[in-house]
Amino acid sequence: MKQITSAQNPFIKQLVQLQEKSKARKQSGTFLIEGQRELELARKGGYEIETVLFVHDMLSEQQVSQLAGANAERIEINREVYQKLAYRDSTEGVIGIAKTKSLNLEDLQLKENPLILVMEAPEKPGNLGAMLRTADAANLDAVIIANAKTDFYNPNIVRNSMGCLFTNQIAAGTTDEVIAYLKSKNINIYCATLQDSALYHEQDYTTGTALVVGTEATGLTQAWRYAATQNIIIPMQGAIDSMNVSVAAAILIFEAKRQRDFK
Repeated sequence: MKQITSAQNPFIKQLVQLQEKSKARKQSGTFLIEGQRELELARKGGYEIETVLFVHDMLSEQQVSQLAGANAERIEINREVYQKLAYRDSTEGVIGIAKTKSLNLEDLQLKENPLILVMEAPEKPGNLGAMLRTADAANLDAVIIANAKTDFYNPNIVRNSMGCLFTNQIAAGTTDEVIAYLKSKNINIYCATLQDSALYHEQDYTTGTALVVGTEATGLTQAWRYAATQNIIIPMQGAIDSMNVSVAAAILIFEAKRQRDFK
């Protein structure tokens, strides 16, 4: 088995670039996954793990075998090298190199009457990660990002999603592409926005539904408001007129789930 004991090893330097640079991830078509749970979820989600780097005295051979699978290369590293690559404060002693997936809208596999979350131009990894966790908790059919502003395989998103980046069907496109896709599938579009809105809990989400949220700073672009089957609003009873976008998304998602589960 290959061993690397120097943080100055050229291969390790390449992996540092992979961790830190979106350009490096896009050029190589690979990214790093840190942690046992995240690697397990990635494997279950159909991600191809090319290499597993591990600290020998922190994982058993059985654990390494389960995480690497039959085809991944295994490289033993020491703690110095691991700390060079590790992004999180917690120490689990394992990092995987995985291939990125296609994010094409047409690759989504939707069942009848799907429930989809659409996020337009999310910028904060914490919000995106929280919404991916909510999408997983609700077992949504897909998450679609319109006008993406960030690299999905950014380590901040992998970390903040707690591995739910790997458990959701995810696709991306421009706002116009996403709207056209939803309309071609006869999916109703409900946009969370202040303008021309009806109360969110008075709508019917039991047929094919896309719940669309925008950024906290600017909300949704005009194209979404015009394309909507219905613009919807969560009534505010305090001094402000909006809430954290991940919280708003969760309220809408679980209202739709309530209708579908108990109607």
